[in-house]
Amino acid sequence: MSDDVRGDMTMDEYKFPTSRLRRRIEDSERTPLVLIACGSFSPITFLHLRMFEMAADYARFNSNFEVVGAYLSCVGDAYKKTGLVKAEHRINMCSSAVSQSSWISVDPWEALHGEYLETAKVLDHFEHEINGVLDGVETPNGRKKCRIALLAGADLIQTMSTPGVWAPKDIDYILRNFGAFIVERMGTDIDEALSTLQPWKDNIWVIQQLVQNDISSTKIRLFRRRDMSIRYLVPEPVVQYIEANNLYDEDGAASTGGQGKGKKPGESNGVASASGPARANDLA
Repeated sequence: MSDDVRGDMTMDEYKFPTSRLRRRIEDSERTPLVLIACGSFSPITFLHLRMFEMAADYARFNSNFEVVGAYLSCVGDAYKKTGLVKAEHRINMCSSAVSQSSWISVDPWEALHGEYLETAKVLDHFEHEINGVLDGVETPNGRKKCRIALLAGADLIQTMSTPGVWAPKDIDYILRNFGAFIVERMGTDIDEALSTLQPWKDNIWVIQQLVQNDISSTKIRLFRRRDMSIRYLVPEPVVQYIEANNLYDEDGAASTGGQGKGKKPGESNGVASASGPARANDLA
């Protein structure tokens, strides 16, 4: 049975999604792990999705954890970040992006709140639902609580080490009680970012990107404003959703250039079509 996750749902309709959460592990010696990625996801990209797969591989080969599930949690509209489209759209895009996944879910709980929620409160929510309400997972030796951990890029850890960005009590609470799996990102000095977080070093796991991926939501939004193709940078259902809802084209470029005859959503207008060839200065 699939979970009912929709961007237009209300908190009264909300139920914690569990259909992709594995409820049993066979090795009692391993610790069940649930990965939580909090963010804007405006829009979600292939890098966001790859982070989950990289973390699962890392946990399998380099730790005593066994991944039993993962969740995307979109920030609410109160966050007021530049380029943030309505939560309804971001929930829908994330849901379509993981529609083929067997273990990554979208939890709209955070996004459904009218007020901004700190990351610590969001992680507490998952702790309550998974280890409180569901009582963890089954093992051959009885039930076992899951480790709830934050999954993020190195740029987030860098903000934790920047004075004034995070409340010290929140950093301590998150890293002491949950921990974080951190994926290296181009342009971020991971050693520098971790230098002030040494008290929690045993609860921070750094994942190296073996295949460098520099896709970002900021770049996707920029491409849209410049009427450039975003195909193969974000999942195809997300491309189609962005096009259908005219998202991220604040200056009008993405909606006024015209979709060439025979073109699919997100394809470059630089490709010749029945509507005529593109000019060299069209993308200037």
